[in-house]
Amino acid sequence: MTEADVVIVGSGATGSLLAARLGAAGRKVVVLEGGPPRKLEQMYSSSIWSRDLKWAGPPTRVAGENPVTFPFEAGWGQGGSALHHYACWFRLHEEDFKFATVHGTGFDWPIEYRDLQPYYDALQKEVGLSGDKDQEIWRPPGEPYPMPPQPGFRQAQLLAEGFAKRGFKTAPLPMAINSVPYKGRPACLQDGWCDAGCPTGALANPIVIFGEAMKKAGVETRYNAFVSRILTTPSGRRAKSVEYFEAGGTKKTINAKLVILAAFAVQTPRILLNSANDHHSKGLANSSGRVGRYFTPHAAVSIYGMFSEETENHMGRTGGQLMCQDDYSPDPQRGFVGGYTWRIAGALKLADLGGLANARVDLFGERLKTFMEKASKHLATMSALIANQPSFENAITLTAEKDKNGIPLARLTNSLSADAKKTAQGAIKQGLDIFKAAGADDAWAAPLHTEHMMGGTMMGEDPAQSVTDGYGRTHDVENLFIAGPGLMPTVGAVNPTFTASALAARTADHIVGNWAAFAAN
Repeated sequence: MTEADVVIVGSGATGSLLAARLGAAGRKVVVLEGGPPRKLEQMYSSSIWSRDLKWAGPPTRVAGENPVTFPFEAGWGQGGSALHHYACWFRLHEEDFKFATVHGTGFDWPIEYRDLQPYYDALQKEVGLSGDKDQEIWRPPGEPYPMPPQPGFRQAQLLAEGFAKRGFKTAPLPMAINSVPYKGRPACLQDGWCDAGCPTGALANPIVIFGEAMKKAGVETRYNAFVSRILTTPSGRRAKSVEYFEAGGTKKTINAKLVILAAFAVQTPRILLNSANDHHSKGLANSSGRVGRYFTPHAAVSIYGMFSEETENHMGRTGGQLMCQDDYSPDPQRGFVGGYTWRIAGALKLADLGGLANARVDLFGERLKTFMEKASKHLATMSALIANQPSFENAITLTAEKDKNGIPLARLTNSLSADAKKTAQGAIKQGLDIFKAAGADDAWAAPLHTEHMMGGTMMGEDPAQSVTDGYGRTHDVENLFIAGPGLMPTVGAVNPTFTASALAARTADHIVGNWAAFAAN
């Protein structure tokens, strides 16, 4: 007996969007969320309390030369990682979709920018984006932002002067954060606590954007429902049901006409690999051997500088105030293929990622105390988000270890490409020079790190070389779709949430328009 038209695994940015869209189209939708429900009033402006929003599920093992910081990057519960994301909503550039053709490395997408442009345009109105299209001279074609840009503070002004003195352009950073009241949600308070979640609703997260629409459409969400496997029909060509465990360990299954995995870039491959059966011996939807492969995080490096004057660094947004993409497109004269985006003047707090203490990991005790006393009012920062090239060796695989429900743990193996490391060195040299031009008394670079988790269920035209088609439909299982940044063949040099959301909106339209074919028994 079919219990739902659609089962969606995960309630993050893409899962919630798809649930709202398909529910509004008259489908009976059930969302399975591994973590708890959330409320805005549960979000406290504190580095300690912010950790409550981060991953609290089974441990994930990491390996490789540049292991990822999985618990920080992933979310736990309603809204997923988009509940504590920094809301930097950039568009990928046109060349990113044809990277192999243009630059001779990486992959081409099975779609082009023009296929996503109408979804970018529509989403920025629905979600609410602030920015300045005219100043953002690097942005591909599209409609103006529905809100004016966010305000700037002294930190951004100082760094903008440094960029200008070196001949670089800056523009307001496009953000899914209200600069003015918008659709019943207030303007941002500019207190810089985005990482801890936004209790006012000024920052766009799945709860405030899609929560009411999901409720109105009758979408059912089952919390603390940790998915283990997708079960198929006897032929193996169709998904039949989803197996999951409740908080107490009770195993259940739910039947569906169509299944969407939107469980983030790590858990989605974990579920697929654990769903191996007689017809799918290497894992579900894995005839290509690409499930879990080409896992591709960004490289990133933060530059810090101390100024004589106060920088108002506690004000603004965690993601930053300004941007520069003058070096986004590859230039052979620079000696590397990759490009990068500067995210300038992020709000700084005492601890955690990007905090004052982490600005100088070499200091301890009294020296750290002295540094933080000055840095609390005089420090400035910016970070380069760096394109990384996909590698087959970077992968999400299963281990022999199992969680409390008997599901194998995931291992994330990641080493940044040689080109990404060269790009980082170029960005560091440029960033230090910009701080010098801005008048900093001292400037330094933090260690190279990774940000965002993408790839692992790559879309493509060739079933032998990819996991899904251009709509996220798996090549091997006709009623199984995947959503989220795991689909991305190349990752560009921008935060992925806007693109992942646009892809999900396009997938929703495709499913609604072809429901009879996908839902056929």
